[in-house]
Amino acid sequence: MIKKGSLLVVSGPSGAGKSSLIKVILENLDNVYFSISTTTRPKREGEIEGVNYYFVSKDEFEEDIKKGLFLEWANVHGHYYGTSLKPVFDALEKEKLVIFDIDVQGHESIRKKFNDITTSVFVTTPNLNVLKKRLELRGTDSKEVIEKRLENAKEELKRVKEFDFLLINDIFEEAKKEILAVAKAAKLKYSNKELESFIKEWSD
Repeated sequence: MIKKGSLLVVSGPSGAGKSSLIKVILENLDNVYFSISTTTRPKREGEIEGVNYYFVSKDEFEEDIKKGLFLEWANVHGHYYGTSLKPVFDALEKEKLVIFDIDVQGHESIRKKFNDITTSVFVTTPNLNVLKKRLELRGTDSKEVIEKRLENAKEELKRVKEFDFLLINDIFEEAKKEILAVAKAAKLKYSNKELESFIKEWSD
């Protein structure tokens, strides 16, 4: 049986530490691909193709929309942004674990398309007050933006039951061990087709 790749969705409110935990996976596990967004906006100074974004033309983006090659997409201020399925399929063919940092709606879209090979984890803080403090300490957002992020966090948390795992990022050293355990488990996910093939081969 040839094992193809699998998917790991990491969701949770802004400020919960998703990016830091994804970095832990990328630094500690082999054969991992982090899903990068595709955009039609011009490349900014210092940005690298295939690291920050995949940069494509408007025509190419719209052609791929017609072909159904986006998991999700949006037009923001006249530029398209989206999660292209082309690099995802390519990574799966190479037996990689594909990691998504995506919101609860994105998780729902992934479940519809790749349910049998998807593992998901919702990352959050011990409570709302801790999240508020972390957002304030970051010093990157205005008071209004922080309030909006906290309201969004409350809404997102209502959908936590849709995820396989809940990771409460309180003590980072503990959270690091937990995210690696989840990622290793995600690598063991097989598609239904692969399992059927294994059952057949095992008995022969």
